[in-house]
Amino acid sequence: MRALVWRGPRRMAVEEIDEPRLGDDAVIVQPEAAGICGSEIEGYLGRMANRVPPLVMGHEFAGTVVSAPRGPGAEWSGRRVSVNPLLSCRACARCRAGERNLCAERRLIGVHLAGGFAERVAVPIANLVALPDGIDARTGALVEPLANAVHAVALARRLVAADLAVVVGAGTIGVFALHAAHAAGIADVRVVEQHPGRRAAALAAGARGAYGDAAELARERRADLVIDAVGAAATRRAALDIVRPGGAVVLLGLHEDETALPFHRVVRDQVALQGSFAYTDADFASALELLASGRVTLGELTRTRPLEAGPDEFASLAAGPAPSLKTFLSAVRS
Repeated sequence: MRALVWRGPRRMAVEEIDEPRLGDDAVIVQPEAAGICGSEIEGYLGRMANRVPPLVMGHEFAGTVVSAPRGPGAEWSGRRVSVNPLLSCRACARCRAGERNLCAERRLIGVHLAGGFAERVAVPIANLVALPDGIDARTGALVEPLANAVHAVALARRLVAADLAVVVGAGTIGVFALHAAHAAGIADVRVVEQHPGRRAAALAAGARGAYGDAAELARERRADLVIDAVGAAATRRAALDIVRPGGAVVLLGLHEDETALPFHRVVRDQVALQGSFAYTDADFASALELLASGRVTLGELTRTRPLEAGPDEFASLAAGPAPSLKTFLSAVRS
């Protein structure tokens, strides 16, 4: 079957690979839309050590179950699904507590195993989430990135009662963090984003303000909560510059690994720093409900591009932000 295979930094092509295996506890899904994530662009450039070539990426995807085992799981055959790509042991203390994202044995479809940039992919039955009738596969592929934002906001709400939140970065995750904050009852949400098109997208999504840099917000220092959806040294520092004393910063982006921060300020201002990774199953379900209800949207979605366009799409995204917030690929021939 055909798949988009990453062979190393900036090396990607559509190739013929072996068919995935149907197991007693797994089905075969035909992806109808797979979104390109910012972390995959970092992987494409060779900046993500958890991605080892050769690899079929694609952890944000939805499609149709085209093959299912006999007996338990057979009822999934022919159903349209969104795939939760997070795999875990489901037996350790963290998994039993509902925190599969913190399992020591966690893996991700599309990161550690072949993912959705292929004609077919094996998915454990436990990781299937049925799509409601009428939901486009592209919307189904957005459940995974939205779940990340839902999880980040849920963690923040444990730390601080927020009336004013600021999201640093207005890519897909940043705009979804804006939506998730609104859904959690935070009325005043603002964004910091250098790209003018993305600032416009954030305003269209309901941001009360959009800023090209953090200077004005840093002078005011009124933000109860700041979510860094980028993860660069500059954005982590900006988050600390913006947050008020006693406020909280949630670190969601993974652009860079090590960053020097002014920890005297963290201590003296009692700023809470919270990391946020992936999502729980409950977050994934909440994200699907928000999308299915229409409460969260990225506006008009771009058409799904053929798998053969993948190398050019990755190269283009690596060169800089695209006008649209999400690019979708699929091996399904329209």
